[in-house]
Amino acid sequence: MSRAALLLLADGRFPAGGHAHSGGVEAAIAHQAVHDTDSLQAFCRGRLHTTGLTTAGLAAAAAAGVDPLLLDAAADARTPAPALRAVARRLGRQMMRAARATFPSEELERLAAERPQGAHQPLVLGLAARAAGLTPLDAAHAAAYENAGGPATAAVRLLSLDPLDASGLLARLSPDIDAVAEAAAQAADRVAVEGINALPSASSPLLDITGEQHAAWTIRLFAS
Repeated sequence: MSRAALLLLADGRFPAGGHAHSGGVEAAIAHQAVHDTDSLQAFCRGRLHTTGLTTAGLAAAAAAGVDPLLLDAAADARTPAPALRAVARRLGRQMMRAARATFPSEELERLAAERPQGAHQPLVLGLAARAAGLTPLDAAHAAAYENAGGPATAAVRLLSLDPLDASGLLARLSPDIDAVAEAAAQAADRVAVEGINALPSASSPLLDITGEQHAAWTIRLFAS
């Protein structure tokens, strides 16, 4: 197992397309729900314990070897907003390109062939982690960190925040990120006995609603 591989997967510079997405914070800023560092921290914490927990569970399960086609259907069921399902598959296609080039594996090739339209991003992340020799907990950590780090980074551009404040925000969220990753990995471990419904299905209806609204905007800085 290489810790360097985990750092690479969690790095915002990994060419998987995440830099073009705000994780819903662009719409939250437009609605004035996020307007400064404190409100951004509250947004990221809420996202982390809902959408973040769900996606981290999917990533951990994929890294644990759960059937990715089963996980893809489970991800669809956990993503009720059509716009966000489309985003997840678009990001999955981009993650697949990067993962296949960086961590080649038969499982990634098989999923790419079976889901040419793109699989959900978290399970592609999990398969990449598995190919890199990482654990389900590692995959969950990468997914959880991305769920908070993506919006925080986007908000720096959208609100002209000090990048040092955004880094401090993520540092303060570290215990939450660890807790979400651990809960996700534990849920993935129960899938073998309890079935796919052991995975988290926490939701954020407001993110679903604003995600649909954002998709209809004609002018926007981020794709989602």
